[in-house]
Amino acid sequence: MNAAKRHAIFARLAEANPNPTTELAYNSAFELLIAVILSAQATDRSVNKATAPLFARANTPAAILALGEAQVKQHIRTIGLFNSKAKNIMATCQALVDEHDGEVPAQRQALEALPGVGRKTANVVLNTAFGEPTMAVDTHIDRVANRTGIARGKTVREVEDRLLRWVPKAFLYNAHHWLILHGRYICVARRPRCGACPIYDLCEFADRHRYADEAGGGSSERER
Repeated sequence: MNAAKRHAIFARLAEANPNPTTELAYNSAFELLIAVILSAQATDRSVNKATAPLFARANTPAAILALGEAQVKQHIRTIGLFNSKAKNIMATCQALVDEHDGEVPAQRQALEALPGVGRKTANVVLNTAFGEPTMAVDTHIDRVANRTGIARGKTVREVEDRLLRWVPKAFLYNAHHWLILHGRYICVARRPRCGACPIYDLCEFADRHRYADEAGGGSSERER
């Protein structure tokens, strides 16, 4: 895939969705951080359902600490791995209070030092909360990047590095959201909806013709 084709792909994605954003519900960098921690191996819908009542009671690190781990677990018990996630949330809140005056840091190193926060979570927060042109490569983005040919790689880090290098600069800030939404609703894992794809003629997926008539199908959000 060449630069001109990549530019055309992102131009079409931008035309179809000029202002893409996360489907996680949040009102602050802290709420986003907690939501992203919870979203590992869970759908955004399930996370939003759990965080709405949680954030109504406690939406700062100090308030979460005051609420206590047992109550946090009660709020997130419908989410997979809720026990370990609750422990990480409590430890992260303590670190934010002790080391960052209760504020979410805007630096990668500081974010990745927080319990339960890896590179992908840090990238989401840096991009969505702080406006940095990062690329949080999850299952959807890894699939879309490899399947379409935009940026093939054997590891998620390899895909991330190539996307950062090859996505046209004008589109880089929003590229994370365009790719994840495309993977979630169009370029799904089992039966991609190639007939509904706005970049069908630019895609380098070898089997796209096989799925060209499949404009139907639903969300593949649970495929994480």
